[in-house]
Amino acid sequence: MGTERTALLIADIGGYTEYMGSHRMTLAHAEVNTARMLESIVRAAHGFQLVEIEGDAAFLSRRADARDPDTTLTDILRLAVMMHRAFHLERDYVVQNLCPCGGCRQARNLTLKFVAHVGDVAIQRIGGRSKLVGIDVILVHRLLKNSVGIPEYVLLTEELCRTDAASLPASAGELAPDLEGIGTIRAYFVDVADLDHVDEASPAPTLRSRLGSTFSAVGRGLPYMLGTRKPRRTR
Repeated sequence: MGTERTALLIADIGGYTEYMGSHRMTLAHAEVNTARMLESIVRAAHGFQLVEIEGDAAFLSRRADARDPDTTLTDILRLAVMMHRAFHLERDYVVQNLCPCGGCRQARNLTLKFVAHVGDVAIQRIGGRSKLVGIDVILVHRLLKNSVGIPEYVLLTEELCRTDAASLPASAGELAPDLEGIGTIRAYFVDVADLDHVDEASPAPTLRSRLGSTFSAVGRGLPYMLGTRKPRRTR
């Protein structure tokens, strides 16, 4: 089983566990709303392929070997900004609806963080499905548990930063986490707000758009309320 140089990116929704309430309507609408946000994140991830939806996170990848040399630190930072904007636009759309349940009202508390790395990855095929495997896949997932003290950030491994070191923002902080089974590595984190300098006020929601968002949550949430679909699980 050969390996390929691959860029790995995880977009993880923060506050998801607290967001998922126990009331059936709240749970159903929270599930639908989270799915919409994840869909918007994946659509904005131009050039990356979705590997898997992992509960409250999207795991994406892109080949980064000599045949595709354009995956650099600059690309990852630019992409994170676009995905972050897409997430917040969808989150604001959810919050604007007229449903009073916690699954709709509390969506405003959700945040988005990223972990990015580049490494050697193998493809394992089991039962007709493909899965990325290797120590670098484990590493990028282990980095989701870290000591970064801000809610929305991009965490970058030293390996990825070497692709374009001059593009690492001056505001970047440094970490040296000790990852179980891997050891101590060096990584850097950047506040997403320091990357995205666009400061545009969102247009005031119309009654039509609020009604559309409300009916979407109600319609898509019905299978969860009836028990015909099960909520996704966090890791």
